[in-house]
Amino acid sequence: MHWLLTLLFLALLNRIRALSSSGNRLLVVADDDVEKEKYTVLWSDLESRGYRLAFKSPKNDKLSLFQHGERAFDHILLLPTKAKGLGPSLTPNLLLQFINNNGNILLTLSSESPVPSTISSLLLELDIHLPPDRNSMVVDHFKYDVISAKEKHDVLVLSKPSPLRSDVRNYFGGSGVIAIPKAVGQELGSSSPLLTPILRAPETAYSYNPKEEAETVEDPFAVGGQIALVSSMQARSSARFTVLGSVEALQDAWFDRAVQTPGGKAVKTSNRVFAKHLTAWTFMEIGVLKVGKVEHHLSTVSDSKSGNSSVVQLGYLNPKIYRIKNDVTFNIELSEYSMDHLSPFTVAPLDDLQLEFTMLSPFHRLELHPISTTLNTTIFSATFRLPDQHGIFAFRVNYKRPFLTNVDVKREVTVRHFAHDEWPRSWMISAGWVWIVGIWVTVVGWVAFVALWLWSEPAYERSQGKKRQ
Repeated sequence: MHWLLTLLFLALLNRIRALSSSGNRLLVVADDDVEKEKYTVLWSDLESRGYRLAFKSPKNDKLSLFQHGERAFDHILLLPTKAKGLGPSLTPNLLLQFINNNGNILLTLSSESPVPSTISSLLLELDIHLPPDRNSMVVDHFKYDVISAKEKHDVLVLSKPSPLRSDVRNYFGGSGVIAIPKAVGQELGSSSPLLTPILRAPETAYSYNPKEEAETVEDPFAVGGQIALVSSMQARSSARFTVLGSVEALQDAWFDRAVQTPGGKAVKTSNRVFAKHLTAWTFMEIGVLKVGKVEHHLSTVSDSKSGNSSVVQLGYLNPKIYRIKNDVTFNIELSEYSMDHLSPFTVAPLDDLQLEFTMLSPFHRLELHPISTTLNTTIFSATFRLPDQHGIFAFRVNYKRPFLTNVDVKREVTVRHFAHDEWPRSWMISAGWVWIVGIWVTVVGWVAFVALWLWSEPAYERSQGKKRQ
């Protein structure tokens, strides 16, 4: 009976477990209950994925991001607030400390709500710049919704994000359109490699302040592709920070709503799907890499076999010391966390997973090839010959790509010289045959000379008798 109850408890626990790989405690910072009622579908979707939502006001005195030196929450969702600041519990330093402790933050903005000074300071720390006008919005006179924004043109109708590069995975793409109402544009600094735009504005969009009554905008904050509507920052610890310029895109009113661009047909928005992908990536449900076994060993290549079967292991796994010019094999297992399970990791078509064999600088940089897969992992491998250099080396896999958690694996080994009995004999070196022949010619010549000297009697004249005076 006890084992049956245990099984039921484990099944129930697995059922309510959050899909996130980093926890299910989600703090939602909102002004009041009225604001929360606009996002009931979003809350329902998050709860169905196992998150435990805690709604707090920024003015709540009991709000604390840390308890006993540890995070009190795993993720934070910040909704726009009418206050100029977020209180003593949500200062820029505390939010940065939360990120440094591997917490994830989804920040939402709206042109309807002025950006608090706390948020502006936080974004400047991350090299994300907002318009100097607190009420600026992004408009487009060509790709707007003619149904809801016939005059203001402040509801952008855009296709889902395209891949950032051909060698980068796209977790936010797909078919359909998304509506971005009343968006606040961001401009990303070029000095930080941690910033990545998720959704950029079209080339015909620009940012301006609607309170200005001028007919033309002479000096806009940013135009076209300079504007990021959704941007992200992934820290070196792989903690994630996402800025959504339009909180209205998450509201119930814009989920599956009919929109129409000028000259186009009315279609339903895919905001709900996009919101799922965006929250899933921010809260580490997708794009999370896990490292399994890391192995290296001596090996030899058999000519009688082909492919991976030609590599034969010699000795034991993960030795601490190798010899120069040894043939070694390095294997690493990688998995990708996808919503609720681990699946084998596949490298993008134009991307490479590389192994470095390095001292102060890489002596080898080799591509790791997938050699086999299991139910939830892919094994990558590379076989190479160690350099003719002794010292302390390291096998290193340093794989850092946008939208994927960082992988930095290092295994140190010692590489020694040949031992006195490991050097190849001189007769095995073809270049030494001339010297070997020269030595033996000298030896044979000297022996012949000595023999000739010893066994060759000099010719003496015989005496004719005793000489007389």
